[in-house]
Formats: sequence, structure tokens, C-alpha cells
Amino acid sequence: MTKKFVLSGYFGFKNFGDEAILSVLVNKLKENNHQITIISSDPQYTSNKFNNIKSIYTFKMFDIFNAISKSDYLISGGGSLLQDATSLKSLIYYLLVIFMALFLRKKVIIFAQGIGPINNPIGQFLTKSILKHCTYLSVRDIKSYELLKSWGIDAELVCDPIFSTKIEEKEKSPVVAVQLRDYKTVTKDFIDRLAQKIVQEFPNKSVEIYSFQDSIDLERCKQLENAIKMLNPDCKTTVYNELSDEEVINNISKVEYLIAMRFHAIIVGLLSSVKTLGINYDIKVEKLAKEFDIPLLHLQKDFKNEFNKLKEQDLTRIQAQISIKNFNWDGFDRTINN
Repeated sequence: MTKKFVLSGYFGFKNFGDEAILSVLVNKLKENNHQITIISSDPQYTSNKFNNIKSIYTFKMFDIFNAISKSDYLISGGGSLLQDATSLKSLIYYLLVIFMALFLRKKVIIFAQGIGPINNPIGQFLTKSILKHCTYLSVRDIKSYELLKSWGIDAELVCDPIFSTKIEEKEKSPVVAVQLRDYKTVTKDFIDRLAQKIVQEFPNKSVEIYSFQDSIDLERCKQLENAIKMLNPDCKTTVYNELSDEEVINNISKVEYLIAMRFHAIIVGLLSSVKTLGINYDIKVEKLAKEFDIPLLHLQKDFKNEFNKLKEQDLTRIQAQISIKNFNWDGFDRTINN
């Protein structure tokens, strides 16, 4: 039976990870020809990306209320929407959208989210109170699962939806891919040290530098390229931006090494059998690196043996772990088919 869904998330900002999650979710719902409306910061971009699917602007609250009122379900997620590390306003916004759906007596699915950190007491109270009334909750990490459990809220622990992406293993080129984003501790000193290490460790390889969200990543990517060129003018470098999800995955799957900050960039590297080194700026990256036992650079610490560990990485072991890490749709399917 065809049902109507409204999707709420960090959509339309052209951030690779969130857009890739949205693609997974839309493709899943399209399998049964469900009707979809996406809340997006760029409705035209989102509508065009998904073949004229209906999309409404993030801050047109009346339009959002109207769309939810005509729907059967609201899906909130994935990613890390319910946290106040970005801002309390962001947390309140996503909670408000969920509250609208509950007020209108719609079923609410919290989809593969990372919950927290939520440091503001009011934010904690509102999140706890609202999530207790949702129909089905799935979270992508044990810390989120345990937080909800401590609040008396049942949730299903799942992996990140991007792990359901099937990436064909490709022949590797002598390329080092680097994915950077802006962050308060991504200083000129860090970029210079990273450039120096890349030039030292990979003197005969090309360097591809990836911006996943230009408003946050691109400036840092260009700074790294300039730093590499200062050290070795003959090094072949390319900065990539405004790539589609498919282009990002296709490019990264062909490289020999990946050095990445963003959580979903690291997942793409792991899925593609690329030797991968993480840059630790967030607890989710640290947990992912620990789970797959890959090396991790710390922004404010000296580099030690991380590049040696990168070169010696056991891809066979990682692929064995990847092969059993399938996204579990069972709870989601039961909820929407009920």
C-alpha cells in the first residue's frame, strides 16, 4: 500500500554524507512507490537530484506543517541532527519538526541517528520528552543507544546507512586522496605539517583533495594544495568540489590511499578497499577508527607512526569486517508496513 512520507534532515546543503544517506532512504521508499516530500535548504537542487520529487524549504514552517498534515509518516535523520554541539537552534529546529508531526498524530521514525552531545539542560529535557512519543527509533552507535536507554527509550542499534552502499572494487591508481573540512583546530600549522608528511611519504604519487561541502571544506582544501605546491612544485595536485555522490564514490574507489576527516569519507574508503587514515575531529570518527582498527591523526598532536600503519594496513581483515556490516531494515520495514 502506497503511503506518504515527509523526510527531515540536513538536506540540500550539498554535504556528501547527508546527501548519500538521503539517496539510500529515497531509494528504499521508492521500492514500494511511496510518495515522498523532502525538507531541504535548496528545494530546487533536491527536487532535480531525485527526478522532480517534491521538496519544500527548510524554514517555510507553514509549508512543512501542511506537508506533514497530509502525510502518514515523518522520518527524521540520519546523521547527527539531535545535538547542540553545532548550535542549540539547530537542535530546537529538528525537535520542532518532530513535535509538529506528533501534534498532528503522525507516526515518527528516528532514522539511524547519532544522538548527542546535548549539553543544554532544556535541550536534554525537550529531546527526551519528544523522543518518548516517536513510533520507531534507530541509532547508529552504542553511545546513542545507551543514552536513550538511560532515558527509558527503546531504540534499535544499526550501522550507518552508507554501509548498505555497494561499491565495486576497482584497480587502484598511484594516488593519495585527502578530504578536509574546516574546524576550529584545523590550523595553518596542522595543514603545513600534513602537507610535509604527504610530500615525504608519497613523493611519487598524485594528490587529489576533496571538498564534500564547499562552504565548509573548500578553503581548507585549497590551503593544503598550496602548502604541498610550496614544498614540491612538481607534485600533481587536483582539488575536487561540487561532485555528485556517484562521482565522489567512483573517484575515491580508485585511489591507493585516503586521508580523511569526515565520517562518511572514511566509510567510503573502507567500503572501497582503500588504505585509509582518519583525522580525529569528532568522537564519531574516533569510534569508527577504533572499530576498524585504522590509524588516526590527532589535530593538535605530532604525527608518529600513523603513516607507517596506513601503508601496512590489512585490507583483507577490514573487508572481512565490512562483509558482515549490513544495514538492518527489519525494524524500519515492520514500522512502515504496520
